[in-house]
Amino acid sequence: MVEQRNSLFEGAFGRFVLPGIIIQSTLIGGGYATGREVVSYGAKFGAMGWIAGLTIIFGFGLMAFLMFEIARRFRAYDYRSLVKQFLGPFWFLYDIIYFLLAILIISIVIAATGSILESTLGLNYWIGVGIIAVLAGILNFYGTSLIERFKTFGTTALVLAYILFAVLVISSSWGEITNVFATGNTSFAGDFTVWSIIGAGIIYVGYNLAVYPAALFTVKRQKSMKDTLIGGAIAGVLMTIPWFLTYFALMGFYPNESVLTADVPWLQMLDGYGLWIGIIFGIVVGWTLIETATGMIHAFLDRVNHNLEEIGKEPMSKRTNGLVAIIALVLSAVLSNVGIGGLVSTGYTILGYAMLIVYGVPILIIGSYKIIKGVKSEQKLENECMMKINSFRLACPAVCLGDIYPGHSCHRSYIICSQP
Repeated sequence: MVEQRNSLFEGAFGRFVLPGIIIQSTLIGGGYATGREVVSYGAKFGAMGWIAGLTIIFGFGLMAFLMFEIARRFRAYDYRSLVKQFLGPFWFLYDIIYFLLAILIISIVIAATGSILESTLGLNYWIGVGIIAVLAGILNFYGTSLIERFKTFGTTALVLAYILFAVLVISSSWGEITNVFATGNTSFAGDFTVWSIIGAGIIYVGYNLAVYPAALFTVKRQKSMKDTLIGGAIAGVLMTIPWFLTYFALMGFYPNESVLTADVPWLQMLDGYGLWIGIIFGIVVGWTLIETATGMIHAFLDRVNHNLEEIGKEPMSKRTNGLVAIIALVLSAVLSNVGIGGLVSTGYTILGYAMLIVYGVPILIIGSYKIIKGVKSEQKLENECMMKINSFRLACPAVCLGDIYPGHSCHRSYIICSQP
């Protein structure tokens, strides 16, 4: 059984699919758990919101490919090594934006959890906030092992639950959905242009760039540009499927303001499907939001501890880790008073632009340049290798040519051994 599991992860699944799964699992909380994010960055445009969806799937796929390929070429399997490839000495700017995004995402998570538990289980809003703070603190205190178990169950449960929710809502409101597209209804958004829709998709991709480095450890299995291309395309699809499921579900209620302006639109869409559906949603999404808050804090603590080890200092103790987690949660709880709508529409937009500036644009321009330069260099070496092999064959036909360039691609491609 263990051998079969290892062969699964070391084969095509590990090269092509696993990186996308890891990124998607990290994306869930800040990307589409409440539905508010999909409204702000696509669904508000009604029948034309799919344009934002196509922008998102292309952007997610492109950014995934660039990260995978740069990490593969330069063996940059941790976030600092990766960011240094295109930010150089300014790599710390990514850390700053990441920390601010983490606080913002956790604030939205806290506000959403309080609202969800209040609506589905009848708990007071601040009791829900207290629950997420305590659980996130406990998980960060005990560390990686407990977090991994918590994350595995939560991610699996949420994916299955979202399929259930989408099927319920879309199947029961199919007529309304088709009517929105048939009439070209975009009334909720007011005046806008196609570029506004594309821009919304780009911002959505931008603020979610913070989750990409979570998959760096999986890139070690990718051995060629073909692997990173396919892996990037699959990642883009996996990351966008839940977005489209939520988008089409929202179209069944378009342009209903009670749904589209709600802090947690999914709660409104699932109203009327029975108490048990609401309770499942509350538990599963609450679980996953706690998972997201924990993951963001834990990732930041890991980065700080890694930096301390690099400069020869001891990593932070469990007590210090817990203190940092508490400070982050307190800041986030204070910020959560702004409300989910304001945090998503304003906070995500501002930090989305910031992440595009310090990560998206540099990896697109400098990263692409380095990849193209590397490909040209490989082609030049390949041509030189071929010339060397041809000349060697003429001069020494009885020698095994596999020893000419050991370790280079031409060594694998052009092994020619002649009999004496």
